Amino acid sequence: MCSKAFYRSFLSLHRLLLRRLKFAHGTNLKLQKCPSLDSLGTSYTRHHLVFDLEGGLLRSTTTFPYFMLVALEAGSFLRGLALLLLYPLICCLSHDMGIRVMTMVAFCGVRVKGFRLGRAVLPKHFLEEVGLEAFEVFGKFNTRICFSGMPRVMVEGFLKEYLGVEVVVGREIREFGGYFTGLMEDQGKMALPEVKREVELHAKQSGKNGVVGFGGLQALSAYDIFSTCKEVYLVSEADKRKWQSLPRSRYPKPLIFHDGRIALRPTPLKSLSLFLWLPLSVPLAITRAIAFLLLPRYLHIPILACLGMVSRKIIKNSQYNEQTCTDAEITRQVADTDNCFKGHVYVCNHRTLFDPLYISGALGRDVIATTYSVSRVAEFLSPIKTIRLTRNKEVDRKKMETLLSEGEIVVCPEGTTCREPYLLRFSPLFTELNRVITPVALTSHVGMFYGTTASGKKYLDPLYFVMNPSAHYTVEILDKVDTSNGDNLGKQWRNGYYEVANYVQSKIGKALGFECTKLTRRDKYLMLADNEGIVEAVSNER
Repeated sequence: MCSKAFYRSFLSLHRLLLRRLKFAHGTNLKLQKCPSLDSLGTSYTRHHLVFDLEGGLLRSTTTFPYFMLVALEAGSFLRGLALLLLYPLICCLSHDMGIRVMTMVAFCGVRVKGFRLGRAVLPKHFLEEVGLEAFEVFGKFNTRICFSGMPRVMVEGFLKEYLGVEVVVGREIREFGGYFTGLMEDQGKMALPEVKREVELHAKQSGKNGVVGFGGLQALSAYDIFSTCKEVYLVSEADKRKWQSLPRSRYPKPLIFHDGRIALRPTPLKSLSLFLWLPLSVPLAITRAIAFLLLPRYLHIPILACLGMVSRKIIKNSQYNEQTCTDAEITRQVADTDNCFKGHVYVCNHRTLFDPLYISGALGRDVIATTYSVSRVAEFLSPIKTIRLTRNKEVDRKKMETLLSEGEIVVCPEGTTCREPYLLRFSPLFTELNRVITPVALTSHVGMFYGTTASGKKYLDPLYFVMNPSAHYTVEILDKVDTSNGDNLGKQWRNGYYEVANYVQSKIGKALGFECTKLTRRDKYLMLADNEGIVEAVSNER
């Protein structure tokens, strides 16, 4: 009852403030409680929308998780801890002052050049918080003009690249000597003159009634932007709690690539759990590494399962009935009917650096891992033989043929990892070996840290993976594809090796329910790291 009374009083105060501002600005602005979102979108289909990101599109108005991501990804764990310790103080401050404090902690001293979190890390977390009901209205307007209390560098990439917003109004962070100072421009400077001119241009083109404002209660602090609107609709926190999350199938642009180490949405409670877990994660990671490296396979698989690294094997092969094996059974079963295992090629999608290890554990025998690039640290510590490929087609093919005379090899033809349910284009090199191919479909799930990165330190990938409280892997062995008759391959497949590679990709994609794409490693690194992903000997890219 008290909270409802407080909310009504708060809304009345804002209405009174708005009436006073209306006369001050000389506009007939109309403030209304937001009606049904469906009716709102139907009534204004051909109009222009000015909306508040936090209050009008995201299900939660709290901005703390996004600043925590900046502090952790662009800064360090110490910077993130400082932000968490200041959270009680931030709760006592006004909305604007709280954002200023979080911006100072998260951005102070961060290099301006190379800051990519707005494009590479934050869009995933923003998309997961978009409300389905608000998004359906959002898509019915001709022109979308979005403003946010957060710095523009945090939101512009998400709004323009993933939602197609025409105009983004955000707050600027002052710079000095190529570094962010953490100081923000005044609130009144959010509505830059050129942005206001564009808003007024849309209003002039469609008439004063053609521009509609939509946002939460805190959006009224940006009244200068709403002054171009004939009507402004406000949505309450109670209504937003009823919103559903936007399904992945409704994303305007598919989320295929994203970067960063943090796998969870760092709310204050989850951030606290992360920092409480860190002192425990290091000894646990060391214990898991010892189990991987020193214990025999029949011991390290059940021990790792007890330590939270659970694996599961599924056989989908025409020669077997479909069955699921527990960790204890993995070492007692084999996935192939051949007595001689030399010369066999296992082709899998690439999830983490541990892919060949889990395939080796599922088969119950050692295999040889071939990868286009791997850090020297990972190559040295790998419990199975790991060979670095050169990206020279002829050299790599001869090297792989030599390895096949020694045993079985595992190939990841995507050339890089992909976290989301998509498969990148498969390089056809493995089809030119003219061997029997066994496709292997892999899925992995982590709860706290990603064991892959495009722009970070690659040699830390294995460490972050084993630092997770729990990590789950599924190894699904599919029907073989025979490419051993290389001379007649062109008769069986119209486009030869490329068609075989596409067929294997589609076979794995169908088993996992993943979508096949034609994107490559180069596309990923151009988006996430502004380079082509070419690895030199001195670097640690994978």
